[in-house]
Amino acid sequence: MPETPNDPQSNTPEFTVSELAFSLKRTVEETFGHVRVRGELGRVTVAKSGHCYLDIKDDKAVINSIVWKGVMSRLSMRPEEGMEVVCEGKLSTYPGRSNYQLIIDKMELAGAGALMALFEKRKKMLAAEGLFDQARKVDLPFMPKTIGVVTSPTGSVIRDILHRISDRFPSHVLVWPVLVQGDRAAEQIASAITGFNCGDGFPRPDVLIVARGGGSMEDLWCFNEEIVARAAAASDIPLISAVGHETDWTLIDYVADYRAPTPTGAAEVAVPVRDDWLETIADYGLRLTRGLRRNVREKQAGLAAARLPRLQSVLSPVQQRLDLASARLPAPTRLFEPLAQKLALQRLPSPQRVVERAANALSAHRLPNLDRLLDVKRSQLSSLRLRAEPLQRDVERKEARVARATASMAMTAKRDIQRSADRLARAGKLLDAYSYQGVLARGYALVQNNAGDVVRSEAAVKAGDNVTLTFADGSRKAVIDGAASGSSSSKPKPKLAKKPKPKPTAIDQGNLF
Repeated sequence: MPETPNDPQSNTPEFTVSELAFSLKRTVEETFGHVRVRGELGRVTVAKSGHCYLDIKDDKAVINSIVWKGVMSRLSMRPEEGMEVVCEGKLSTYPGRSNYQLIIDKMELAGAGALMALFEKRKKMLAAEGLFDQARKVDLPFMPKTIGVVTSPTGSVIRDILHRISDRFPSHVLVWPVLVQGDRAAEQIASAITGFNCGDGFPRPDVLIVARGGGSMEDLWCFNEEIVARAAAASDIPLISAVGHETDWTLIDYVADYRAPTPTGAAEVAVPVRDDWLETIADYGLRLTRGLRRNVREKQAGLAAARLPRLQSVLSPVQQRLDLASARLPAPTRLFEPLAQKLALQRLPSPQRVVERAANALSAHRLPNLDRLLDVKRSQLSSLRLRAEPLQRDVERKEARVARATASMAMTAKRDIQRSADRLARAGKLLDAYSYQGVLARGYALVQNNAGDVVRSEAAVKAGDNVTLTFADGSRKAVIDGAASGSSSSKPKPKLAKKPKPKPTAIDQGNLF
């Protein structure tokens, strides 16, 4: 009932917000209590509660709709985005948010959606022109020096791509900023692809990535435009498409040289893992060195085996001549006897002087030899230090990889623990919601017989039975009285006549003159 205005000069009744909102709700529900609507399904979301929230739209309007959990189980089809359907239900409003929605009771297919029909038409046309042929697609470069990315500069997609490329194989990345949703997005994306192929003043990319995050079919529609598909097909640079999630397919996915399921997957395909290839090259170098050394040893052994018979054939005559010459020589004692007699007759020097001369000569000969030996040992030590440096670098590289792996494992464990904690909190809230203690707190009571069983109907007890009433804050004993309620409940209750609404009291406007 609208309140009487305070201003005696105004004859317009005043409503509270709740009165006006619920009056609109009654008017909408009475006027559109049963409607039949035909349109295309847009956003379709099935909540954990089982209710389905969706949009029914055409080219000019969108109606928010809901299918309750009980109705979802009775539908003969599962709503999907892009379907053209006919829905029956009623319109209602939600005063808490000042919006209206269609509560669907029945849904049936009406044919393919307008967007899906247009998508299939363009797909067949481009396929007939040969733009989807596998023969016209080229292989991606193995190790690109420059990577071109066509995406929005403000979203999370470009950060994911740059982070993944930096982790796997740091490369030079050029970003061409474009819109990835809206009316002008298709023209900007096509211009970016053409600009990378024909541009000047910057390094020409070795591979292109066209990327966007997930979304509805309407959000990704710019990648289904014919201008984008033809620009991708005309690109001389190998092109990777990474639009939406793995289940989202657009026309550029069919035209691109490679289709990645996600933007992160596109970065993984574009570059290899640098550390893995460094280990592979080091392993190849070690195997090559071992093979060369083994080949040299085998050649040396073969050469020695081939030369040994020749040397023996050459040395055997010489050895025979030496044997004959030594047989003809006189005994050594006879040769030295005259010299020994002469030496005995001569004056020999003192033994002390002989020892001093020998010591001086020995020191003079040993010192240069010792210096040369030290030089050789120093050079050997230097070579050993040089050999140890690659090993040290390899150890440092392995330690860095272990540190990165440890940090990644710690982050993964932290995320798993957080997810488990969130699931536990949700389960606790759900348990509280399903607990009968909450029902008792709202004024209800739990009735149990002497055996402790829950009494669910009046037929389970009779007059004089002892029962226990459990409230939110405690329990009390009670006895069933002898009054019967079945007979009175079976009689239909007389309908109360509706009271006529009082007419608004006329307001004295006074004399206007």
